[in-house]
Amino acid sequence: MKNLTITVEDSVLEWARVEAARRGTSVSRMVGEFMAELQQREDAYERAYLAWRTDERSWQGGAMPPAGAAAARTIGGRRKTGQEGA
Repeated sequence: MKNLTITVEDSVLEWARVEAARRGTSVSRMVGEFMAELQQREDAYERAYLAWRTDERSWQGGAMPPAGAAAARTIGGRRKTGQEGA
């Protein structure tokens, strides 16, 4: 474990001391936990982003039917032509 020196405003340090005491911990541990949580969030975001970038099902992924082409519909295994049941 390494030591870290940081510079903060006096009012921020006072708040941190009170908050750490309220939580039953130290300012050092509170800052370390905050940084570890931030690292985990950033890692999770990066993993999700990379998964999205490599997902072939993205909005650009599928081929679109040619413009003006009608989708063939079937009824009972037969192709509907529009003439039946008129």
